[in-house]
Amino acid sequence: MSVLLLAVLFPVAIPMALGLGLDRLLGEPRRFHPLVGFGRYASAVEALCRRVHSGRATGLLAWSLAVLPWVAVAGSLRSHGGLWALLVDVGLLYFAVGGRSLAEHARAVATPLLAGDLGAARQRLSWIVSRDTASLDENGVARATVESVLENGNDAIFGALFWFALLGGPGALMFRLANTLDAMWGYRTERYLRFGWGAARIDDVLNYLPARCTALSYALLGQTRKALHCWRTQAPAWDSPNAGPVMAAGAGALDVALGGEAVYHGKLEARPPLGTRKPAAASDIDKALVLVQNSIWLWLLAVALIGVLKRA
Repeated sequence: MSVLLLAVLFPVAIPMALGLGLDRLLGEPRRFHPLVGFGRYASAVEALCRRVHSGRATGLLAWSLAVLPWVAVAGSLRSHGGLWALLVDVGLLYFAVGGRSLAEHARAVATPLLAGDLGAARQRLSWIVSRDTASLDENGVARATVESVLENGNDAIFGALFWFALLGGPGALMFRLANTLDAMWGYRTERYLRFGWGAARIDDVLNYLPARCTALSYALLGQTRKALHCWRTQAPAWDSPNAGPVMAAGAGALDVALGGEAVYHGKLEARPPLGTRKPAAASDIDKALVLVQNSIWLWLLAVALIGVLKRA
């Protein structure tokens, strides 16, 4: 049975599996990454729009100019149907997900940490988180890495899969570009408090359902009762409406303590505690990666079953 016929029978599961397979095989492009080009384009759009104004409306206009033309192009390419539509969907999903990159970065921290090289682990951690890492002990490095794996499981994988399931490749592209703009403009600083308001709110909206599906996946595949309890009781105290459920459920599923105090740009932030009382250890990094990978399999199975039910 050809791939194209399978894609007809399973119009979401097959291209999703192929896109994830490409990511697993190739990882993110080492050179000429499309997001680097998009970042430069977005910066040019920002500079152009700021010549007019720097308020919320201008920020929303900038977001639209940065994201919607590319989504429209993707939709136009996909509209040709057949094998071409399949190739477009697979290529866009490969671009939108970063599962292999997430695992590589996390293991680059876990390997020296397990070997007792705390300095190297701190350095590699500083490449993937915005908090200060120089004074973290082994527990702090493990905790920060597990948090990154759980949260980015949603941002780098499941958010794109959710919108791919709904809107195909253009949906995955929209999510990835919106998430990138949130990372660029969604800061509560004087420069971006108003201009970046739209990027931050749009990312919150696009992430709302995916984050809760991700949290449920973590709960089902880990210590379910603890995960659901942590989600229900701890997530509301977290600043982010989407990171809270994801990390609280993930912490409970892994039976580890996350959250708590962290230093960002020289300032101590007292973040609410998440999870249980068991300190995170280096071995928990791989457990978090396994939880994310098992959740990917769960999503693929769910999408395939939905496809079967639709044809029944």
